Amino acid sequence: MNTSRSETLKGIFFVNVATFTWATNIILGRYLRTEVGPFTLTVARYIVAAVSFWILLRKAPLDERRAGEDLVPLVLMALTGIVLFAPLLYFGLRYTTAINGTLINGMGPLLTAVFAAWIIKEPYTRRQLGGALSAMVGVAILITGASLRVLFSLAFNPGDLVVLLAAAVWGLYSIAGRRATRNRSPLSATALSTYMGIPVLLLAAVLEQRVIPVEISFRLVGVIVYLGLVPAALGFSLWNAGVKKLGAGGAMVFYNMLPFYGAILGLLLLGETVGTPHLLGGALIIGGGVLSAVSVARSRRRGVEAAAADASPAGSGDTP
Repeated sequence: MNTSRSETLKGIFFVNVATFTWATNIILGRYLRTEVGPFTLTVARYIVAAVSFWILLRKAPLDERRAGEDLVPLVLMALTGIVLFAPLLYFGLRYTTAINGTLINGMGPLLTAVFAAWIIKEPYTRRQLGGALSAMVGVAILITGASLRVLFSLAFNPGDLVVLLAAAVWGLYSIAGRRATRNRSPLSATALSTYMGIPVLLLAAVLEQRVIPVEISFRLVGVIVYLGLVPAALGFSLWNAGVKKLGAGGAMVFYNMLPFYGAILGLLLLGETVGTPHLLGGALIIGGGVLSAVSVARSRRRGVEAAAADASPAGSGDTP
């Protein structure tokens, strides 16, 4: 197996593990929605994640433990992925349905691709577009049960627009992560952006206590520790590692795996049923993601080959 294909497969594995951990985060977040507010839950799990990051990075080189020249993309990662995304998503879901919210999140890959092409000039091929559209169709089938009646009866409301904004914010986070991981490890970028976002979330959580006071219990503490170590620390680190290997657009296609994994967890943990629409939708999501990721790998390989040719004596135009 050549290096390019191996790196692509690693990237696919990383982002899929990340989205699976986030599916568990959604289920547990809904489970605790009456016990703790969204800002309080978010900052608590990020504090746990921050402690684990500090343990992992305490002996890392100094450049990995300070922002340096990556200050701007790290701040953007903190504002988008740490401070804004989860509160926007939770707030939007107060006013819209789960079906609408999940379908709108399926716009994430397309929005990320547009932002990546516009902001960081990341190439976007027809195969990537086809993969993103395939994955989006899969999401639509998955959440509507392949029923046109359900699809056409969807009514948009202000909550839908907030969820759409959350999807766009996550796309911007992926792009900022792509920039930040050029000269540092994904773990370093994730840790530093988390450190930067915690003070803002902490202030919001303190204000939230006036409206939604937390009910502390051993169960709540255990869930928060899990959310901090797995979906927050592990999930974000693996996502940024996948973005580094697949590109922002290529990685974001696999964000559509979130509702697919949610359906599986619903079957295993909540006793929900999985039928033909789930299987068909899941196949389109996975197939679209693989098609897009392979397209990214091929584009990068051609770019590397072209750069190597330009750097060679024959390609440089110099006379031997």
